[in-house]
Amino acid sequence: MSLINLSNLTFAYDGSYDNIFTDDSFQIDTGWKLGFCGRNGRGKTTFLKLLMGQHEYSGTISASVQFDYFPCAVTDKSQHTLDVLESIAPDAQLWQIQKELSKLAVDEDALYRPFETLSNGEQTKALLAGLFLCVHNFLLIDEPTNHLDMASRETVAKYLSGKSGFILVSHDRAFLDACVDHVLSINKANIEIISGNFSTWWEQKQRQDAFEQAENEKLKKDIGRLEASARQSSAWADKVEGAKMGKGAAVLRKKGHQGMDAMAYYGEKSRRMQQRRKNLERRQQDAIEEKSGLLKNIEQAESLKITPLIYHSSRLITLDKVSLFYGDKQVCSDVSFTLNQGDRIALSGGNGSGKSSILKLICGDPSLTQLVMGNVIIGSRLQISYVPQDASFLLGSLRDYIESERIDETLFKAILRKLDFSREQFEKDMRDYSAGQKKKVLLARSLCQRAHLYIWDEPLNYIDVYSRMQIEELILAYRPTVLFVEHDRAFCENIATKTIEMREQNLLLF
Repeated sequence: MSLINLSNLTFAYDGSYDNIFTDDSFQIDTGWKLGFCGRNGRGKTTFLKLLMGQHEYSGTISASVQFDYFPCAVTDKSQHTLDVLESIAPDAQLWQIQKELSKLAVDEDALYRPFETLSNGEQTKALLAGLFLCVHNFLLIDEPTNHLDMASRETVAKYLSGKSGFILVSHDRAFLDACVDHVLSINKANIEIISGNFSTWWEQKQRQDAFEQAENEKLKKDIGRLEASARQSSAWADKVEGAKMGKGAAVLRKKGHQGMDAMAYYGEKSRRMQQRRKNLERRQQDAIEEKSGLLKNIEQAESLKITPLIYHSSRLITLDKVSLFYGDKQVCSDVSFTLNQGDRIALSGGNGSGKSSILKLICGDPSLTQLVMGNVIIGSRLQISYVPQDASFLLGSLRDYIESERIDETLFKAILRKLDFSREQFEKDMRDYSAGQKKKVLLARSLCQRAHLYIWDEPLNYIDVYSRMQIEELILAYRPTVLFVEHDRAFCENIATKTIEMREQNLLLF
């Protein structure tokens, strides 16, 4: 195995006053399964692009391996999948391609279908297989789980656990735990690498944060005590110095040379008082310097708030044997469930099972109203706040978005600040936001809205771990009625009161 060496790496985007990286130096072993963590906007994707040579930077990056980036671009999606994979890994044999796809639970017939006809999850798996067939390359995997259902995430995690030589950007805790053996973390003040999976890193960070907070409190008390002692010593020193210059001089005039003893006494006492004051000031300064080295990596994750409306009836929505069609294709059938006030229902199931379509139907998407069989009963005057799966449409200024959505600007920005937005971000065009930052904009808008029901379609896509935990705590504290689709297993297990597993011909309620 070889090393990837980074020395004094410094980078900032053109026109930005803030560095993404500043004199950062560290090493990565090419045999690692390296998980890459950090809050949204900290530069994870930027770092991968620096390794790929897509930006100019200061410092040095040296490596004896070639880098491949996931997701790689497919220029002609009308090609058969086999042709796409052979263009990615030209030296791979057919049997090797088939073997990799079988590990990822992709049917062999997908090779002979146009790539564009594969589901998003199948495309993700196929591209991963193709890139890993380039055996001498180091793979940079950027958020592969965003198009994977829960079962596919487990399959891909098992696949990656059998590989080595990659950096994996993901915020899915269970996914990272299943397939990485080291963690690279971009913190507020530095970059660190530890051996272990996500849980190992998280436990270590929690211990370090708790230690630093305890030390900080201890040093605050020490600094206060030293300040009081220094003030008292200063007063004593001034008093003795005054006695030396005043009373001591008078004694000399009255008693002649015998006053020299008094003068020496007051001089020595003054010297000791001055030395004591200097020692206290030095100890105080040392304590201040030690304190200044603490808490630099403490992440601010303030509690979020939501003000849901109370509906006049316990029952909000009923679906009875609902089937949805796109043209001649049936995307789901016989969907039946009731959503009551206080429920937090997770719609689960494979890609293409109709989860997002059901959410859009309830939200009144006019494109679906002619494609429905069965009964959909929605409470009258039911106020719904909807977060769509896709956030790429966000463009323009934040101020214009606030005005178009008719939301409270102060509240909206306060929520974004709690979700780790800097004030500088408020002045940027939203097209320059990271994918995670765009999703936070949609979530913040939803949290500003008073609603009876919150419908969220994959709200955690691209969202960092800290913000995921904030949202979990919010839901558990305020208990809004929520209908959501999410593939983060930890999130679903923590907040869902019911899970509806959608399959092709039936639903299972857990």
